[in-house]
Amino acid sequence: MKPTLWIAVLFGAAVVGYVVYSTLQPQPFRCRVCISFKGGRDCRTASAAKREEAQRAATSNACAQLAGGVIETNQCETAPPDSVEWLR
Repeated sequence: MKPTLWIAVLFGAAVVGYVVYSTLQPQPFRCRVCISFKGGRDCRTASAAKREEAQRAATSNACAQLAGGVIETNQCETAPPDSVEWLR
């Protein structure tokens, strides 16, 4: 095999390894966010290394189910949540 192919294979394996490793790491902050937007309501749970990241991820996940398009998504994500419950 050519050396460039080996480098590409090793790089791909390193990327996959990092993704698997970072996914399986326990995250210290976990929360459940409930949001009401345009007549709908959804609750989602997310975890992250920082409180703000966990809340932002849960909010984004809930808004992905409620909003259609970029403008509505931005409006939903900036709306105050109905509730934020910290888990663990």
